[in-house]
Amino acid sequence: MATASSSPRTVEEIFKDFNSRRSALLRALTSEVDQFYIFCDPEKENLSLYGHPNEMWEVAAPPEEVPPELPEPALGINFARDGMHRKDWLSLVAVHSDCWLLSVAFYFGARLSHNDRKRLFSLINDLPTLYEVVTGRKATKDKPNVDSRSKSKNSTKRSITGQSRNNTKLLEPSYEEDEDSEHNTLCGSCGDNYNADEFWIGCDICEQWYHGKCVKITPAKAETIKQYKCPSCSFKKGKQ
Repeated sequence: MATASSSPRTVEEIFKDFNSRRSALLRALTSEVDQFYIFCDPEKENLSLYGHPNEMWEVAAPPEEVPPELPEPALGINFARDGMHRKDWLSLVAVHSDCWLLSVAFYFGARLSHNDRKRLFSLINDLPTLYEVVTGRKATKDKPNVDSRSKSKNSTKRSITGQSRNNTKLLEPSYEEDEDSEHNTLCGSCGDNYNADEFWIGCDICEQWYHGKCVKITPAKAETIKQYKCPSCSFKKGKQ
């Protein structure tokens, strides 16, 4: 059972604990999955999957003490084993294991400062989740979102006017919080990649991004548009 006999206190110690438990769970769900599958016998009582700081994993019943020493993982994972496709069941266990890993890390990190908790989550977030590894899915980054409803107080659109943005979504070069995602953004008209030197505008209906020049929208004109509809969405509405 997971214990906190030597509770980690610093960001580095907590992350090391997280990484060790994660490595253990990752083995159970990948390289040692056949053994894990056998241990999750539906005929047995409620069972949970634990990852330990020594990088060992265990399928066991939960402790009887209330509250437990550490947050508890999902209970009764064995009951669903034969009622689902194996791949789907493993994906479900992986999701719950990801949640448990985070809960344990933030249990230890509850007394950290705001900045230290932020740094801890940043370290954790740099690793792929168990779910991503088990399913083979790659993490996807959010498309650049500079909707003025959430950022209008702190940012202005790329325009020679220098005026504040309205509700129309505009893609600006100063928004560099997610460069990789920006580079993967394609113009819905010409198909070219995002370029920070060009003015872009996003459709408020389908959320597709366009070069301003491709849809004949200038930065100045965008200032006057409360809700931008791309040519495709405008055409669909006209046919209704």
